[in-house]
Amino acid sequence: MNYTKISTKEITDWLKKNLNEKRYNHSIGTAQCAKELAVLFGINPEKAYIAGLLHDCAKCFPDDKLREIIEKNLDVDPMEIMSGKTLHASVGAYMVKKEFGVEDEEIISSIRWHTIGKLNMTPFEKIIFLADKIEPITRDENYLKDAKRFLYEEKNLDKAMFESYKETIKSLVERELIICPITIDIYNQLLNVK
Repeated sequence: MNYTKISTKEITDWLKKNLNEKRYNHSIGTAQCAKELAVLFGINPEKAYIAGLLHDCAKCFPDDKLREIIEKNLDVDPMEIMSGKTLHASVGAYMVKKEFGVEDEEIISSIRWHTIGKLNMTPFEKIIFLADKIEPITRDENYLKDAKRFLYEEKNLDKAMFESYKETIKSLVERELIICPITIDIYNQLLNVK
């Protein structure tokens, strides 16, 4: 099944032009990791690959362009806008519809929520979220070591998500950055699975 109106090669060409080298490599790594996780969890690997490939398509846009697109076209929580580092997620979800013709709502949603997440994510959304955090090309292999163990040894998405949120919250506190309330809500929801 085709999930975009253009070929994978055309997507990668677009990404090469619109992302810096590190972000492009990260996108390739996320796509490959998402595909691997999809196979592991019995989810469509082609769909996961496309979502992983496109998840950061708006990451290298200047902040003023991201804010302009949000202001004109999207309804984004003010706390999320204040954090800045997550602006590309909502714009990316918007872009994949406009630029690449993605109509699959789960791909769009996984891109929208790959940074802060949302309550009651689907297994597909969790895979894209986690692939973004653990892909081996640009991420430190020791980062989220416990999350990887839960994924590959126990095959437990929720425990891996909990580990990811635990580390994310620690990092945000250490760097004195804004924590979106939804991040705390998701952490609290995931406490039940650990």
